[in-house]
Amino acid sequence: MQSAKSHRADNPDCLPGGFLIHRRMAAPHTPSQPSLNPPPEPPPVSEGMARAHQRYWRFNLALIAVLMTLGFLVSFVVPLAAPALVQMRFAGFSLPFYLGAQGAILVYVGLIVVYIVLMRRADRTLQRAFDADAAVADPSAARGN
Repeated sequence: MQSAKSHRADNPDCLPGGFLIHRRMAAPHTPSQPSLNPPPEPPPVSEGMARAHQRYWRFNLALIAVLMTLGFLVSFVVPLAAPALVQMRFAGFSLPFYLGAQGAILVYVGLIVVYIVLMRRADRTLQRAFDADAAVADPSAARGN
């Protein structure tokens, strides 16, 4: 059996008094030499397109936050407030019973529909910004030449 000292001599990654870690088992690291195939650089984006992307993602995150808050309210707050809502009627049923039986599911489906409709609108807006940016960058492509 080899001593720990000879293990350290063979493998500098081995810590004194620690377990032997072979070089091939060590965590990957960035090589000091540049690779033959570096990752491609993203294409340059105009300032207007960067602002359009920022508005798009800010809208997307705000929409998700609002819709998830509504889903949370329907899922957790309404059932907690059920005793106070027993007197309210909807379609002939007490409101907590209706929401528990089918109303919550309808609200969730409505939230999905709202997300789809609003994100399609946001996608079209972003596509228009992309098309306008491409037309400014290459006017001949916009005319079809």
